[in-house]
Amino acid sequence: MLARTAQDRATRTTSVSVRSQWPLAERPTSRGDYPGSVTHTPPTLPRPVLVVDFGAQYAQLIARRVREAKVYSEIVPHTFSVEQMLAKNPAAIILSGGPSSVYADGAPFVDPALFDAGVPVFGICYGFQAMAKALGGTVAQTGLSEYGGTSVDVCEAGALLHGSPEQQTTWMSHGDAVHSAPEGFRVLATSAGSPVAAFENTERRLYGVQWHPEVKHSPLGQQALENFLYNGAGLAPDWTPSNLIADQVELIRAQVGDARVICGLSGGVDSSVAAALVQKAIGDQLTCVFVDHGLLREGEATQVEEDFVAATGVQLKVVDARQRFLDALAGVSDPETKRKIIGREFIRVFEIAAREVVEEAGESGAEVKFLVQGTLYPDVVESGGGEGAANIKSHHNVGGLPDDLAFSLIEPLRALFKDEVRAVGLELGVPEVIVWRQPFPGPGLGIRIVGEVTAERLDILRAADLIAREELTKAGLDREIWQCPVVLLGDVRSVGVQGDGRTYGHPIVLRPVSSEDAMTADWTRLPYDVLATISTRITNEVKDVNRVVLDVTSKPPGTIEWE
Repeated sequence: MLARTAQDRATRTTSVSVRSQWPLAERPTSRGDYPGSVTHTPPTLPRPVLVVDFGAQYAQLIARRVREAKVYSEIVPHTFSVEQMLAKNPAAIILSGGPSSVYADGAPFVDPALFDAGVPVFGICYGFQAMAKALGGTVAQTGLSEYGGTSVDVCEAGALLHGSPEQQTTWMSHGDAVHSAPEGFRVLATSAGSPVAAFENTERRLYGVQWHPEVKHSPLGQQALENFLYNGAGLAPDWTPSNLIADQVELIRAQVGDARVICGLSGGVDSSVAAALVQKAIGDQLTCVFVDHGLLREGEATQVEEDFVAATGVQLKVVDARQRFLDALAGVSDPETKRKIIGREFIRVFEIAAREVVEEAGESGAEVKFLVQGTLYPDVVESGGGEGAANIKSHHNVGGLPDDLAFSLIEPLRALFKDEVRAVGLELGVPEVIVWRQPFPGPGLGIRIVGEVTAERLDILRAADLIAREELTKAGLDREIWQCPVVLLGDVRSVGVQGDGRTYGHPIVLRPVSSEDAMTADWTRLPYDVLATISTRITNEVKDVNRVVLDVTSKPPGTIEWE
């Protein structure tokens, strides 16, 4: 942390030359579209490929694979009616897998009207079976379940499996199978447990496979998916950072006009790229506000106040709100409540900062109308961002926002996954040290303390986190892992022996994970010697910690953050 007095740091504006690029344009919509019931201005985007989620483990992965094919995609719940799907003007629709049996009571179903709408449709696993049943095919148990690597015989490649060998390895996970294809469909492939493993009707532009093409364990899966997108649906691979920049920069200028805008800047890649995009469009109409809420890691305030300003040229206003956040979080242990408190306090501080920005600019009577946030698509999905979506946890900038928010939100990254944000940042020339910074949640260390957040616990966690980061950097592992949350089990104590005496200290959890987009993740197999060094240093150097444990859970079932 910087060695400044609280008064000196309470409000400070740093202004240097303007630099950076790109916004996604957004239009106002009615209140209540997303959790938090705040005014949101969604980006102007191309016609989407809709991924209809039937409760699949891999729905988000399907959307990612579509985007890897340079085609824009969105996820919608299976509870969407055909009318709701068509209202989004989809370029194509993909029906995901799911855990149900299509003939079970209460199982999700597909309205046959969808297949008469003229929109190309691709069914995967459960979606494949639901399509077959809705169109008059036969689905039943085969007596031979197929899980994991499964050999498939291609009897006719057709358009969907064009370029495939006569036999290929796929990844399956099913106990039911399509026994007969609907009328007018050609059977393309079979397997031991799937009499019909793939089919197509090119005239109606309807396709499907029993396996999961979205997972890497299906080596030719991406090829089949791209065959559907490019040949079956006739889409072009034009969802790229450069096209986004070129298409959107003028639109955000039209939306904002001459209004003043503030951006909630944390110093992480999300808010940094969001700030760069908006500043490209409106220049010095944008002021970034960095709220030091006291929940930061060691050295982060310095990085934001000095390194980011030097690299990007933003106008930066720093607000010291450490005591405010601590007071608001006092006595609170529930993680959802903590997230909502942090989201609320952020907005209250932004409101104060917005008035000060206008006063400092000498614009009496003016107001700041827009707030820029670095919200990503995974934040929206996990916060229940849409009808029928499960609320895994309320991200402070989505479900944690207060109902009486006075700003219209500009969220230029709301439609993007993390790796896409990095690609946009690199395209814009944002320094790699910022683009490749490991993710850090907006609520900061407040959701890495299990239990009440106190100044003492923050000091403990901050010291342990610094040691872990130092050793991972020293070992050259920064780019090999997605991030390594360090968690303090504040409400848990364990018996230990230190200095020949009994101790009763807190456990520290290391959570190294690898991921592409934060929607799925696996724990990173760090070298034992690195883990041993981190553990030894933490237990030797950090007061009140006598145990370090390793979290070896993937996502799912666990989320990356503990709270």
